[in-house]
Amino acid sequence: MKHSSPYLTVVVIGLLFALAYSTSHTHDHEHFLQCLQLQNSTSISEVVYTPSNSSYSSILQFSIQNHRFLSKTTPKPLVIVTPLHASHVQATIICSQLHGLQIRTRSGGHDLEGLSYISQVPFVIIDFMKYRNIQVDVEKRTAWVQAGATIGELYYSISKKSKTLAFPAGICPSVGVGGHFSGGGYGYLMRKYGLAADNIIDAHMVDVKGRFLDREAMGEDLFWAIRGGGGASFGVILAWMVKLVPVPPTVTVFRVERTLEQNATMLVMKWQIVAIKLHKDLTIRLILTTKAKFEALFLGGKDKLIPLMQERFPELGLVKEDCTEMSWVESTVYMAGSSSKSLQVLLQRTPSPPQNYKGKSDFLKHPIPESGLEGIWQLFKENGDKDAFMELVPYGGIMDEIPESELPYPHRSGNLCLVGYIVPLHQEDGDEVAQRHIDWTRKLYSYMERFVSKCPRKAYINYRDLDIGVNNIDGYTSYEQASIWGHKYFNNNFKRLALVKTKVDPLNFFRYEQSIPTLLCLRPKGHK
Repeated sequence: MKHSSPYLTVVVIGLLFALAYSTSHTHDHEHFLQCLQLQNSTSISEVVYTPSNSSYSSILQFSIQNHRFLSKTTPKPLVIVTPLHASHVQATIICSQLHGLQIRTRSGGHDLEGLSYISQVPFVIIDFMKYRNIQVDVEKRTAWVQAGATIGELYYSISKKSKTLAFPAGICPSVGVGGHFSGGGYGYLMRKYGLAADNIIDAHMVDVKGRFLDREAMGEDLFWAIRGGGGASFGVILAWMVKLVPVPPTVTVFRVERTLEQNATMLVMKWQIVAIKLHKDLTIRLILTTKAKFEALFLGGKDKLIPLMQERFPELGLVKEDCTEMSWVESTVYMAGSSSKSLQVLLQRTPSPPQNYKGKSDFLKHPIPESGLEGIWQLFKENGDKDAFMELVPYGGIMDEIPESELPYPHRSGNLCLVGYIVPLHQEDGDEVAQRHIDWTRKLYSYMERFVSKCPRKAYINYRDLDIGVNNIDGYTSYEQASIWGHKYFNNNFKRLALVKTKVDPLNFFRYEQSIPTLLCLRPKGHK
């Protein structure tokens, strides 16, 4: 018996969608709501918000962590769905297709370009703010984490069950796991245990056909793609099953600042040589402004840390008084920069005060020379904004042992560090001043071009940056066009991501400004 061609299947699906569009394509949210009621047997009306609802604005704004996109001119969704069950997501996906609406999926709202809650075409937001249950299994050293949970909530939940288990994810506790994990997710345990995505062992999602899938049902190709390739290109991630990792009952942290007068340039030069060669248990993150700040986590006590630093990095002059011993979960509060020592900080879903920011990223393969560092100091002096900073997160350790093709996240061996450029934008400064700070960030980024990775100049997808290239807003985007930005994020893995996309979402329903393209030339009905 002959099997049908996958291209014939795509054509058939295309004809079905064309029929749906010709009979039902409308941006009237009333028809969309009627569709939701028909598709869903449970009471979906309790989790649906339209502009006519009194709670619409508060629900929309609650998870906008970057207030740069909280303005009257920012495009607003026709409908917000805050699902409590997988069936709510399934209904939303099906009805969005029938009524010509795009979907934006929001778990925490920290997207640097706001793509999880903004679209230039009519759209619906699936906001997982109510879908954030966490189940920790200490015996199996695993946890199921729903997409709307934050990494702070995950850290807190683990700590309530165990003092010697942890999870290798990010620094900011209010970041949602849905996007963080699907883009990679780095943190202070990266050199010891890899990325968050490296420690995911199962997932639940809903695909373009409205099917509920786990790892077995989705297959290894799709499971590979959503762990570092950005899950929103392939469907809607509902939950992750993660592997917990062992940590000692006592860890040590330190935060040491050095000015230019205190030989900051020389110290940064030495850090670039030793940071990736240190023991996996020690990660020293570097923050540059007009001075250098060295922040570290060591998986052990200070009595072991001090001799290690004296042997490998004596120039820093670290002493016991600089160090503080605490539990791992307490270190996550410390590293988040909180002035409070209470673990309740991990449960705060919105940063205080509200934040506006622009970010960019790079990967450093060779040390920045002394002359290059002098130029960086000068740029920070010219900017005059003490809040802007440049972070350097060291590689080495297990990151050198994981092949580039293991996950879509390709930035493994050969990298000295990840570089992030972050500039906060203060609301009271006004649009003109904010734009000046953004322009300064681009100037710093341009200056760094001579020192960072090349051909292509690489970037980190969780530091979303539309400056490096975009898809067409409402129309067909070729693989070649998308490759302009795609190879920067994914390098040699981009083609495989496009192959998976073509297989699971051939008509490119799940699309946005930097979504993975298909390899087909089929255009959705009504698109150019």
